Amino acid sequence: MKDKPLISIVINNYNYDRFLREAIDSALNQTYPNNEIIVVDDGSTDDSRDIIASYGETIIPVLKDNGGQASAFNAGFAASTGDIVCLLDADDIFMPDKIAEVAGLFEGYPDIGWCFHPLRLVDMSAGKSFNISPEHSSRPCDFREAIKKGKPRFTPPATSGLCFSRSLLKLILPMPESILIASDNYLKLASLYLAKGFFDNRELACQRLHANNAYTLRQNNQSLKANVQILTAYWLRFNFPELEQFTNNAFAQGIGRYWRYMRLDADLMEIVRLYWSSVPTWLAKLEIVARCFYHSIR
Repeated sequence: MKDKPLISIVINNYNYDRFLREAIDSALNQTYPNNEIIVVDDGSTDDSRDIIASYGETIIPVLKDNGGQASAFNAGFAASTGDIVCLLDADDIFMPDKIAEVAGLFEGYPDIGWCFHPLRLVDMSAGKSFNISPEHSSRPCDFREAIKKGKPRFTPPATSGLCFSRSLLKLILPMPESILIASDNYLKLASLYLAKGFFDNRELACQRLHANNAYTLRQNNQSLKANVQILTAYWLRFNFPELEQFTNNAFAQGIGRYWRYMRLDADLMEIVRLYWSSVPTWLAKLEIVARCFYHSIR
Protein backbone atom coordinates (compact mmCIF):
# COMPACT_ATOMS: atom_id res chain seq x y z
CA MET A 1 0.00 0.00 0.00
CA LYS A 2 2.75 2.46 0.96
CA ASP A 3 4.46 2.01 -2.41
CA LYS A 4 1.31 2.87 -4.32
CA PRO A 5 0.64 6.57 -4.93
CA LEU A 6 -2.47 8.04 -3.39
CA ILE A 7 -5.06 8.85 -6.04
CA SER A 8 -7.79 11.39 -5.44
CA ILE A 9 -11.16 10.92 -7.14
CA VAL A 10 -12.93 14.28 -7.20
CA ILE A 11 -16.67 14.09 -7.89
CA ASN A 12 -18.44 17.36 -8.71
CA ASN A 13 -22.20 17.43 -8.16
CA TYR A 14 -25.07 19.84 -8.59
CA ASN A 15 -28.64 18.56 -8.24
CA TYR A 16 -27.85 15.09 -9.56
CA ASP A 17 -29.24 13.10 -6.62
CA ARG A 18 -30.70 10.46 -8.98
CA PHE A 19 -27.21 9.70 -10.35
CA LEU A 20 -24.92 10.55 -7.46
CA ARG A 21 -25.02 7.29 -5.53
CA GLU A 22 -23.93 5.25 -8.55
CA ALA A 23 -21.05 7.66 -9.18
CA ILE A 24 -19.84 7.41 -5.59
CA ASP A 25 -20.22 3.63 -5.57
CA SER A 26 -18.17 3.34 -8.76
CA ALA A 27 -15.39 5.28 -7.03
CA LEU A 28 -15.60 3.17 -3.88
CA ASN A 29 -15.54 -0.09 -5.86
CA GLN A 30 -12.20 0.51 -7.57
CA THR A 31 -9.75 -2.39 -7.61
CA TYR A 32 -6.92 0.03 -6.80
CA PRO A 33 -6.52 0.13 -3.02
CA ASN A 34 -4.96 3.53 -2.22
CA ASN A 35 -7.41 6.27 -3.06
CA GLU A 36 -9.51 8.99 -1.50
CA ILE A 37 -12.91 10.16 -2.70
CA ILE A 38 -13.83 13.83 -2.48
CA VAL A 39 -17.44 14.71 -3.26
CA VAL A 40 -18.05 18.39 -3.94
CA ASP A 41 -21.66 19.49 -3.72
CA ASP A 42 -22.10 22.85 -5.42
CA GLY A 43 -25.14 24.09 -3.52
CA SER A 44 -27.63 21.39 -4.52
CA THR A 45 -31.28 21.89 -3.60
CA ASP A 46 -32.34 18.24 -4.08
CA ASP A 47 -31.47 15.24 -1.86
CA SER A 48 -27.79 15.18 -2.84
CA ARG A 49 -26.50 16.18 0.59
CA ASP A 50 -28.50 13.46 2.34
CA ILE A 51 -26.94 10.93 -0.03
CA ILE A 52 -23.47 12.30 0.65
CA ALA A 53 -24.05 12.15 4.41
CA SER A 54 -25.09 8.49 4.18
CA TYR A 55 -21.55 7.48 3.18
CA GLY A 56 -20.05 8.68 6.44
CA GLU A 57 -16.27 8.59 6.62
CA THR A 58 -15.84 6.55 3.43
CA ILE A 59 -15.80 9.81 1.45
CA ILE A 60 -14.62 13.38 2.04
CA PRO A 61 -17.55 15.79 1.60
CA VAL A 62 -17.07 19.37 0.45
CA LEU A 63 -20.34 21.27 0.83
CA LYS A 64 -20.39 24.74 -0.68
CA ASP A 65 -22.68 27.43 -2.01
CA ASN A 66 -23.48 27.29 -5.71
CA GLY A 67 -20.64 28.78 -7.73
CA GLY A 68 -20.43 26.74 -10.92
CA GLN A 69 -18.23 23.92 -12.15
CA ALA A 70 -14.95 25.83 -11.99
CA SER A 71 -15.49 26.64 -8.33
CA ALA A 72 -16.26 22.95 -7.68
CA PHE A 73 -12.98 21.93 -9.35
CA ASN A 74 -11.11 24.46 -7.22
CA ALA A 75 -12.75 23.31 -3.99
CA GLY A 76 -12.25 19.62 -4.77
CA PHE A 77 -8.58 20.03 -5.58
CA ALA A 78 -8.01 22.09 -2.44
CA ALA A 79 -9.52 19.28 -0.34
CA SER A 80 -7.53 16.53 -2.06
CA THR A 81 -4.09 15.20 -1.14
CA GLY A 82 -3.43 12.62 -3.85
CA ASP A 83 -0.38 12.46 -6.11
CA ILE A 84 -2.79 11.91 -9.02
CA VAL A 85 -6.24 13.50 -9.36
CA CYS A 86 -9.04 11.94 -11.43
CA LEU A 87 -12.23 13.90 -12.10
CA LEU A 88 -15.70 12.36 -12.18
CA ASP A 89 -18.98 14.09 -13.03
CA ALA A 90 -21.76 13.07 -10.65
CA ASP A 91 -23.88 11.67 -13.49
CA ASP A 92 -21.07 9.42 -14.80
CA ILE A 93 -19.45 6.23 -13.49
CA PHE A 94 -15.94 4.77 -13.44
CA MET A 95 -15.14 1.25 -14.58
CA PRO A 96 -13.76 -0.83 -11.68
CA ASP A 97 -10.19 -0.93 -13.00
CA LYS A 98 -10.01 2.72 -14.06
CA ILE A 99 -7.79 3.93 -11.23
CA ALA A 100 -5.49 0.90 -11.40
CA GLU A 101 -5.00 1.51 -15.13
CA VAL A 102 -4.26 5.19 -14.63
CA ALA A 103 -1.87 4.53 -11.74
CA GLY A 104 0.04 2.06 -13.91
CA LEU A 105 0.40 4.59 -16.72
CA PHE A 106 1.72 7.32 -14.44
CA GLU A 107 4.17 4.80 -12.98
CA GLY A 108 5.26 3.61 -16.41
CA TYR A 109 5.62 7.14 -17.80
CA PRO A 110 6.89 9.23 -14.87
CA ASP A 111 7.42 12.36 -16.98
CA ILE A 112 3.74 12.80 -17.96
CA GLY A 113 1.44 15.33 -16.33
CA TRP A 114 -1.90 14.08 -17.65
CA CYS A 115 -3.68 10.93 -18.78
CA PHE A 116 -6.88 11.15 -20.83
CA HIS A 117 -9.16 8.40 -22.12
CA PRO A 118 -12.43 8.16 -24.10
CA LEU A 119 -15.82 7.53 -22.51
CA ARG A 120 -18.49 4.97 -23.30
CA LEU A 121 -21.70 6.91 -23.94
CA VAL A 122 -24.90 5.63 -22.35
CA ASP A 123 -28.24 6.95 -23.62
CA MET A 124 -30.43 6.90 -20.51
CA SER A 125 -33.69 7.35 -22.41
CA ALA A 126 -33.06 4.47 -24.82
CA GLY A 127 -31.17 2.26 -22.40
CA LYS A 128 -28.40 1.75 -24.94
CA SER A 129 -24.67 2.35 -24.84
CA PHE A 130 -22.37 3.16 -27.71
CA ASN A 131 -18.80 4.20 -28.22
CA ILE A 132 -17.07 6.81 -30.32
CA SER A 133 -14.01 5.40 -32.03
CA PRO A 134 -10.97 7.16 -30.54
CA GLU A 135 -9.08 9.30 -33.02
CA HIS A 136 -5.76 8.16 -31.55
CA SER A 137 -4.25 4.88 -30.42
CA SER A 138 -2.86 4.55 -26.90
CA ARG A 139 0.43 6.41 -26.79
CA PRO A 140 2.47 9.09 -25.06
CA CYS A 141 1.63 12.57 -26.39
CA ASP A 142 3.32 15.95 -26.48
CA PHE A 143 1.16 18.75 -27.87
CA ARG A 144 3.01 21.64 -26.24
CA GLU A 145 4.48 23.13 -29.39
CA ALA A 146 1.43 22.32 -31.50
CA ILE A 147 -0.99 24.17 -29.23
CA LYS A 148 1.29 27.21 -29.09
CA LYS A 149 1.05 27.28 -32.88
CA GLY A 150 -2.74 27.06 -32.58
CA LYS A 151 -3.04 23.53 -33.99
CA PRO A 152 -3.08 20.81 -31.32
CA ARG A 153 -5.00 18.37 -33.59
CA PHE A 154 -6.33 16.52 -30.58
CA THR A 155 -9.79 16.54 -29.02
CA PRO A 156 -9.65 15.61 -25.32
CA PRO A 157 -12.58 13.78 -23.70
CA ALA A 158 -15.16 15.16 -21.28
CA THR A 159 -14.55 15.60 -17.54
CA SER A 160 -14.75 11.96 -16.46
CA GLY A 161 -11.94 11.00 -18.84
CA LEU A 162 -9.42 13.41 -17.30
CA CYS A 163 -6.61 12.54 -14.86
CA PHE A 164 -3.75 14.80 -13.80
CA SER A 165 -0.61 14.76 -11.71
CA ARG A 166 -0.87 16.96 -8.66
CA SER A 167 2.19 18.92 -9.75
CA LEU A 168 0.47 19.84 -13.04
CA LEU A 169 -2.80 20.90 -11.43
CA LYS A 170 -0.87 23.19 -9.07
CA LEU A 171 0.08 25.19 -12.17
CA ILE A 172 -3.56 25.46 -13.32
CA LEU A 173 -5.77 25.59 -10.23
CA PRO A 174 -7.38 27.56 -8.80
CA MET A 175 -8.92 28.46 -12.14
CA PRO A 176 -11.16 31.44 -12.99
CA GLU A 177 -14.62 30.78 -11.61
CA SER A 178 -16.44 32.88 -14.20
CA ILE A 179 -16.31 29.84 -16.52
CA LEU A 180 -19.45 28.37 -14.98
CA ILE A 181 -19.91 25.27 -17.19
CA ALA A 182 -17.70 23.25 -19.53
CA SER A 183 -14.89 24.39 -17.24
CA ASP A 184 -12.97 21.25 -18.13
CA ASN A 185 -12.07 22.90 -21.46
CA TYR A 186 -9.77 25.27 -19.58
CA LEU A 187 -8.16 22.37 -17.69
CA LYS A 188 -7.64 20.30 -20.83
CA LEU A 189 -6.13 23.05 -22.94
CA ALA A 190 -3.87 24.33 -20.18
CA SER A 191 -2.65 20.76 -19.63
CA LEU A 192 -1.82 20.24 -23.29
CA TYR A 193 0.25 23.43 -23.14
CA LEU A 194 2.05 22.76 -19.87
CA ALA A 195 2.92 19.06 -19.92
CA LYS A 196 3.43 15.87 -21.85
CA GLY A 197 0.76 13.25 -21.34
CA PHE A 198 -0.65 9.88 -22.29
CA PHE A 199 -3.77 9.06 -24.27
CA ASP A 200 -5.24 5.67 -23.30
CA ASN A 201 -7.86 4.60 -25.84
CA ARG A 202 -9.64 2.27 -23.39
CA GLU A 203 -13.08 3.39 -22.29
CA LEU A 204 -12.51 3.58 -18.54
CA ALA A 205 -15.69 5.46 -17.66
CA CYS A 206 -19.30 5.81 -18.80
CA GLN A 207 -20.83 9.15 -19.65
CA ARG A 208 -24.58 9.06 -19.16
CA LEU A 209 -26.58 11.14 -21.63
CA HIS A 210 -29.85 12.53 -20.33
CA ALA A 211 -32.16 15.52 -20.67
CA ASN A 212 -30.32 17.63 -18.10
CA ASN A 213 -26.76 17.31 -19.36
CA ALA A 214 -25.43 20.83 -19.04
CA TYR A 215 -23.32 20.75 -22.20
CA THR A 216 -23.06 17.38 -23.89
CA LEU A 217 -26.59 17.33 -25.28
CA ARG A 218 -26.79 21.04 -25.98
CA GLN A 219 -24.19 21.30 -28.69
CA ASN A 220 -26.78 23.09 -30.83
CA ASN A 221 -27.02 25.88 -28.27
CA GLN A 222 -24.81 28.36 -30.07
CA SER A 223 -25.08 30.98 -27.34
CA LEU A 224 -23.76 28.54 -24.76
CA LYS A 225 -20.91 27.40 -26.99
CA ALA A 226 -19.95 30.98 -27.81
CA ASN A 227 -19.98 31.95 -24.14
CA VAL A 228 -17.69 29.06 -23.22
CA GLN A 229 -15.30 29.73 -26.10
CA ILE A 230 -14.95 33.44 -25.35
CA LEU A 231 -14.45 33.02 -21.60
CA THR A 232 -12.03 30.12 -22.03
CA ALA A 233 -10.03 31.99 -24.67
CA TYR A 234 -9.82 35.09 -22.50
CA TRP A 235 -8.60 33.32 -19.37
CA LEU A 236 -6.14 31.08 -21.23
CA ARG A 237 -4.63 34.14 -22.90
CA PHE A 238 -4.53 36.03 -19.61
CA ASN A 239 -2.85 33.20 -17.67
CA PHE A 240 -0.80 31.61 -20.46
CA PRO A 241 0.21 34.35 -22.94
CA GLU A 242 2.16 31.92 -25.14
CA LEU A 243 -1.18 30.46 -26.24
CA GLU A 244 -1.98 33.65 -28.17
CA GLN A 245 -2.38 31.97 -31.56
CA PHE A 246 -4.69 29.30 -30.18
CA THR A 247 -6.79 31.69 -28.11
CA ASN A 248 -7.17 34.19 -30.94
CA ASN A 249 -8.78 31.50 -33.05
CA ALA A 250 -11.02 30.27 -30.22
CA PHE A 251 -12.04 33.86 -29.47
CA ALA A 252 -12.87 34.42 -33.14
CA GLN A 253 -14.98 31.26 -33.23
CA GLY A 254 -16.99 32.47 -30.24
CA ILE A 255 -17.54 35.94 -31.67
CA GLY A 256 -18.41 34.48 -35.07
CA ARG A 257 -21.16 32.36 -33.49
CA TYR A 258 -22.60 35.40 -31.76
CA TRP A 259 -22.59 37.39 -34.97
CA ARG A 260 -24.42 34.59 -36.73
CA TYR A 261 -27.05 33.69 -34.14
CA MET A 262 -27.52 36.55 -31.66
CA ARG A 263 -26.10 39.71 -30.17
CA LEU A 264 -23.44 39.60 -27.49
CA ASP A 265 -24.72 39.25 -23.95
CA ALA A 266 -24.09 42.34 -21.88
CA ASP A 267 -22.02 40.47 -19.30
CA LEU A 268 -19.64 39.28 -22.02
CA MET A 269 -19.05 42.70 -23.51
CA GLU A 270 -16.41 43.57 -20.91
CA ILE A 271 -14.56 40.29 -21.51
CA VAL A 272 -14.59 40.97 -25.25
CA ARG A 273 -13.28 44.51 -24.67
CA LEU A 274 -10.49 43.26 -22.41
CA TYR A 275 -9.47 40.57 -24.88
CA TRP A 276 -9.48 43.03 -27.75
CA SER A 277 -7.34 45.50 -25.82
CA SER A 278 -4.77 42.76 -25.14
CA VAL A 279 -4.15 42.13 -28.85
CA PRO A 280 -0.91 44.05 -29.48
CA THR A 281 -1.04 44.99 -33.18
CA TRP A 282 -3.60 46.08 -35.73
CA LEU A 283 -2.47 43.27 -38.03
CA ALA A 284 -3.29 40.70 -35.36
CA LYS A 285 -6.65 42.38 -34.79
CA LEU A 286 -7.38 42.31 -38.51
CA GLU A 287 -6.61 38.57 -38.60
CA ILE A 288 -9.05 37.99 -35.71
CA VAL A 289 -11.78 40.00 -37.44
CA ALA A 290 -11.28 37.97 -40.63
CA ARG A 291 -11.64 34.76 -38.62
CA CYS A 292 -14.77 36.13 -36.95
CA PHE A 293 -16.38 36.69 -40.36
CA TYR A 294 -15.29 33.23 -41.50
CA HIS A 295 -16.84 31.51 -38.48
CA SER A 296 -20.01 33.61 -38.72
CA ILE A 297 -20.81 32.25 -42.19
CA ARG A 298 -19.63 28.62 -41.81
